Amino acid sequence: MYLEKTIAVVVPAYNEEKLIARALESIPDLVDKIIVVNDASRDNTGNIVRDEAKKNSKIYLIEHEVNQGVGGAIVTGYKTARDMNIDVTVVMAGDAQMDPKDFIPVIEPIATGTADYTKGNRLFHGDAWQMIPHYRYLGNSFLSLMTKIASGYWHIADSQSGYTAISLLALKKLNLDKIYKRYGMPNDILIMLNELNFRVRDVHIRPVYNIGEKSGIRLMKVIPKISLILFKGFWHRLLYKYVIKDFHPLIFFYLLSIFLLGASVLLSIRLFYFWIILGHVPAITAMALVFSVISGLQTLFFGMWFDMEYNKDLR
Repeated sequence: MYLEKTIAVVVPAYNEEKLIARALESIPDLVDKIIVVNDASRDNTGNIVRDEAKKNSKIYLIEHEVNQGVGGAIVTGYKTARDMNIDVTVVMAGDAQMDPKDFIPVIEPIATGTADYTKGNRLFHGDAWQMIPHYRYLGNSFLSLMTKIASGYWHIADSQSGYTAISLLALKKLNLDKIYKRYGMPNDILIMLNELNFRVRDVHIRPVYNIGEKSGIRLMKVIPKISLILFKGFWHRLLYKYVIKDFHPLIFFYLLSIFLLGASVLLSIRLFYFWIILGHVPAITAMALVFSVISGLQTLFFGMWFDMEYNKDLR
């Protein structure tokens, strides 16, 4: 327990035979329950966890018969912690990439009731650029920017960090069955948390790499999928939060910006056609293009600003 709150750690594990024991042994003693979800591993992960459970009665093993992805494994752990009425549920991966020294800073905002969800942020650590593979740092930074816009949590960075903590209330309110089951899960859950007006806190943590872990993330494949999740989630959040729950005119700014910027694309094609094919540029078309671009960007920025103001207390 911590501050009289029960603490559980969910450990999603897929083919982690090399590091799962190290990950489990690194979990602080204050934790009341360790929920390991073996996501249909094809190696010796399950047997190693069972051996560890003989030495540590806090370990509770759940085995998926079919691989559901890291998000699916976390959701299974979340449901178990919720049903156990655990006050604070933390996620620590089975590859030992989460520093136990950061455990207290991650759980404290939840335990004290000042936040409903915390996310570790590795990007602002002093040596992050040197410690994190550069292609992953840049890919993560891009997805973090897109997640800010889609989720409404403009203060959150490192959207792909899996080192998180969540309150029991949030677990009970979220529709866990609708959360995306694979690598886009951290992005999707932020959108769902914002729809319900839960407070989310960024916690600076130390990145851990090059300890023998093997990443299954392929950025060229993952980024388009997560971008689509964010696009769909963005419009769902706007509809649910600013039309259905509580009407806000920012929805008109976003819609108008899409219309104007879309028109600017068509005008650019028309302008290019006149310039290449006919050798001249109609002044009216050029003026319309400039107007649509400037007006489209202005309305887009106004929509973002209103969104920031509306969500400024959710931190």
